[in-house]
Amino acid sequence: MTGALEPRDLAGPATGPADVATEASRWVAYRPASMLDAFVDKAVTVPSSTIRKHVAAVRARNPEATPEQVVRILEKEYLRVVTATAGAVGVVAAVPAVGTGTGIALTSADIATFFASSAAFSLAVAEVHGVASDDVPRRRALLLASVLGAKGARDVESAVGGSTTAWGKVLLTTMPQGTVRKVNKALTSAFLRRQLAKQGSLAVGRLVPFGVGAVVGLVGGRALGHGVVAQCRRAFGVPPAAFPVALDR
Repeated sequence: MTGALEPRDLAGPATGPADVATEASRWVAYRPASMLDAFVDKAVTVPSSTIRKHVAAVRARNPEATPEQVVRILEKEYLRVVTATAGAVGVVAAVPAVGTGTGIALTSADIATFFASSAAFSLAVAEVHGVASDDVPRRRALLLASVLGAKGARDVESAVGGSTTAWGKVLLTTMPQGTVRKVNKALTSAFLRRQLAKQGSLAVGRLVPFGVGAVVGLVGGRALGHGVVAQCRRAFGVPPAAFPVALDR
């Protein structure tokens, strides 16, 4: 849980019978937010200006790079981050003096980094394609679909009429808000089941002593990263021949 109050937590007391019944139902249906859910919520709120500045910095370091080459650079950067973070946690957690409790805490930080990096990466790729969105529900759906792999992509593709062409662009721009909510509900349900299992198995692997945890971290983290890269390519399609005018301003 993040500890932050939601708008409904700040609402005044119920007044009519229907309001009282609704409030009572909501109150007794309390369910704590999962830690993974909190990680995703934080990851998708990265400012668009930060994403745009990063893409601009990559282009400044590679002035002759085409949009496709910039996307490839972003992919390599992203894979380095998630691989290094996963491996580092494995190395530290394998040290006997660290202890299992500290190892688990470090693994939690690694999972948070994975989602934050994945969100920033997918939004950076979107920027190169000339697609930007500050809409948190749309960003959330993009991140969840990316980390869930083929299953996540199918859910979004189904929502956009079965099209497999650049579903990410539709999701971030023209998909109706009602449909976005339905997609998020389906993706969140699948995400909490499958991603918890994936990250949980990696977490256990990182706590194995004698350096084995480092190998599991490196291999597992990179595998998850490659899955996100593959889905982002599918989500936005082939990069444009030229950069969007907005990125040159």
